[in-house]
Amino acid sequence: MDRRTFIKTTIVGGAAVSAFGFNLTQVRAQTQALKIARTTETRSTCPYCSVSCGVIIHTIGDRAKNTTPQVVHVEGDPDHPINRGTLCPKGASLEQDILNERRLVKPQVRRPGSDHWEDISWDDAINEIAQKVKKTRDETFVEQDQSGHTVNRCEGIGWSGGCTDTNELNFLAVKTMRSMGVCYFETQARV
Repeated sequence: MDRRTFIKTTIVGGAAVSAFGFNLTQVRAQTQALKIARTTETRSTCPYCSVSCGVIIHTIGDRAKNTTPQVVHVEGDPDHPINRGTLCPKGASLEQDILNERRLVKPQVRRPGSDHWEDISWDDAINEIAQKVKKTRDETFVEQDQSGHTVNRCEGIGWSGGCTDTNELNFLAVKTMRSMGVCYFETQARV
């Protein structure tokens, strides 16, 4: 079907529907207003692989004190130099991951010998991680190698950065890990 035939068919079809008494004014008004017309755009990065495609997340909510913003649409960012608005199937399903009722929104821990996960506060999670990092570093720190050379390294801790980490975060991560003597350092973007 060519364009001219399509337009003629659409006009004839609309006239036929109107002839039977259907009022299409509300339908037409509804089709003119986009689902994302009143949304707030937030630019972000897809979290799945090391390509780091740009996404735009559309939320409804006026940022008032009592309201919770609701994600209504996720699309590729056409201005992003990597993906130019396209998304793979995983990136296109990002909205479903954001709105999933099974999504974890607070830290959980599974204690030794337990058969279930329990919710803990962010402060408790950070404190427990800090204690375990300190304990591991103290137990695995090597001051000198077998030849007697000073090496000052921690062989019991490794760091694997994510693909969506910014240069600033990677700079801080390198400084932090190197200051603790960590020598096993990698980022997922290079894998």
